[in-house]
Amino acid sequence: MSIEVGRVKTLFRYPVKSMGGETPDQIELLPEGMAGDRSWALRDEALGGITGAKRFPELMGFSSRLLDPDSSGREGVAEITFPDGRRLLSSDPEVAKSISDVLGEAVTLWPLVPAEQADHYRRGAPVHEDMETELRSIFGRTPDESLPDMSVFPPEVFEFASPPGTYFDAFPLHVMTSASLATLQERAPETVMDIRRFRPNLLIGDVEGESPFPEAAWCGQRVALGEAEIEIVAECPRCVMTTHGFAEIPKAPAVMRTLVRENSGNLGVYAKPIRAGRIRVGDAVRLLSD
Repeated sequence: MSIEVGRVKTLFRYPVKSMGGETPDQIELLPEGMAGDRSWALRDEALGGITGAKRFPELMGFSSRLLDPDSSGREGVAEITFPDGRRLLSSDPEVAKSISDVLGEAVTLWPLVPAEQADHYRRGAPVHEDMETELRSIFGRTPDESLPDMSVFPPEVFEFASPPGTYFDAFPLHVMTSASLATLQERAPETVMDIRRFRPNLLIGDVEGESPFPEAAWCGQRVALGEAEIEIVAECPRCVMTTHGFAEIPKAPAVMRTLVRENSGNLGVYAKPIRAGRIRVGDAVRLLSD
């Protein structure tokens, strides 16, 4: 039995972690996640560990796309566009130095490596010695705001920057509804609530009902999209990246203030693949029941 709850409005793929991505008309969902998504990431050569825009906000001014859209990205090549419009390939021997010059810190660009090479994924040194200060910096929380519920994260991410073998923060997929985005914009009309701030993989439209954040009710359920099936795992606690300014989007700490006030700092849901298959823009989104 299934109930249609919406339609796939936009698909987002981010070949390089923390950089802007692309919006293909269709994607292949693999058992490990969306083909080509987060296939490369930067390593912080000063603090160690895989890094991203939580530490280097400038990364959100970069963008990336797969040159071979049918590639998983593991053996393909990404084209990286710099904030000034320059373009380099992920295979270019000068790309890491060029990115480092923009960031003002030494980084290296890495493809995915096998999960068995666990040290590659191990967390580097924190920016702040005090752990609470570090977490408030990561999650963009003020001293009077509660930190997120850390129990939603898989245990390995407390030791590793991402589950070994992946460059995802916690789970392979992030799902949002256009209804939730509209709720945020309505409740903070002077703040630019551009979807690019929130970096979902799947934006679901045509969702009916009165819930201001409808995808939260899908947690624990299976969802069919096109040929694929996913499991909605938990609500997604948002981090400081949602407040960064990049391109024409202004810096906006009010984004996090609104999220904390309206939805405990959460927006969208984490998900993981259950059945591989192709997903296309316009596909029906159906909640499944046994």
